[in-house]
Amino acid sequence: MDFTNPLVYGVPVFIAFILLELTYSKAHGDDHIYNWKDLAASGFMGVGSAILGPLFKVAFAIALFEGVYELCNPLVNGVRANFLGYQSFGYAWYVWIICQLADDFTYYWFHRANHEIRILWAAHIVHHSSDNFNLGTAVRNGWFTILYKPFFYAWLPAIGFPPEMVVVCLGIEALWQFQLHSVYVPKLGFLEKFMNTHTMHQVHHAQNVEYLDKNHGGFLSIFDKMFGTWKELDDDIDVKYGVIHSPDSYNPMVILTHEYKDIWNDVKKADKLSHKLMYIFGPPGWSHDGSTLTVKQQQRMSKKHKEANPELLFQRPN
Repeated sequence: MDFTNPLVYGVPVFIAFILLELTYSKAHGDDHIYNWKDLAASGFMGVGSAILGPLFKVAFAIALFEGVYELCNPLVNGVRANFLGYQSFGYAWYVWIICQLADDFTYYWFHRANHEIRILWAAHIVHHSSDNFNLGTAVRNGWFTILYKPFFYAWLPAIGFPPEMVVVCLGIEALWQFQLHSVYVPKLGFLEKFMNTHTMHQVHHAQNVEYLDKNHGGFLSIFDKMFGTWKELDDDIDVKYGVIHSPDSYNPMVILTHEYKDIWNDVKKADKLSHKLMYIFGPPGWSHDGSTLTVKQQQRMSKKHKEANPELLFQRPN
C-alpha cells in the first residue's frame, strides 16, 4: 500500500503557526519570546532540513526499512513470514496503533541517546542551542541526525511492520513534536498523567540543572516515568532556556558544528585512548580531570548543596 508522509503537509503548516505565534507574541507584549536573529538562524536550519530531508532522510529511511523488511520478512508461498516465526503485520487499525506506540518507545531511546552520547549530542545540541522557546525553535534541527536516526527505527520493519507504516508514524511523531514548542499552552490536566505536553517540553529545553536531560518522550510521558527521566514543570522555578555551553552565535554554520569542534579539541588534549573515546562516546560534560561535569554529576552536586543549605529550597531564584 502507498501512503503519503504527513510531513509533506508539515512545512506550510509550520510556517503558518510560527507566523501566528510570532504575531500573537508581539501583539501581547511578549517580545522576549522571539528574537529576530535567532528566528532567522532557526529558519535557515529548518529550510536546510526541509531540503535535505527528502533527499537523504526519507530516501535513506525507506531504503533501509525496505531492505530490512525484505530480509526479515521473506515471501513464503505468497505470504510474508517474519523470521521469528509468525506472519508479518498487515494494515489493520490496531496494527497502526501498536506501530505508533513502538515508534514512541523508539523515539524515547533515540532522543535520550542524543542527550547522553556526546557525538550524538553534537548533532542534537543544534535544536537546544536557542535561548528562546517558541515554534521557530521547533524547526531548528541539526542536519547530521539524518545520518543515524533511521538505524534506531530499523527494528520495526525487522519484526514485521510495513516500511511505509513506519515512515508515516515517524511523520506523525514529528508533527506532534513541532506543536509542543509553545509557552502559550498551559498544563492540560488529566492528559499530563500520560501525555508529553507543552509544559513538560519546556522542562526539556531548560538549562536549569534540575531540568537537564528530562522528558525525552514523544507523544507519551510514560517511558520517562518508567525509566526515571520525567520532571514536572515547577511554577516556582524561573526557566532559563538553551544550553549551558552556548555557541554564542547566530551563524548557522557555527551552530551546526560548534560541538564537533569542541569534541576535536578535547580529543587532542587527551593522552590516553580510553579518554579520547570517552570524549567522543561518553556523556556530554565528561572530562578525565574533572574540569567539566556530566549532567548527573551536576545534579548530584546541586542536590548535596541544597541538602546542606535547606533554606535555598524556599527561595525563588533570581
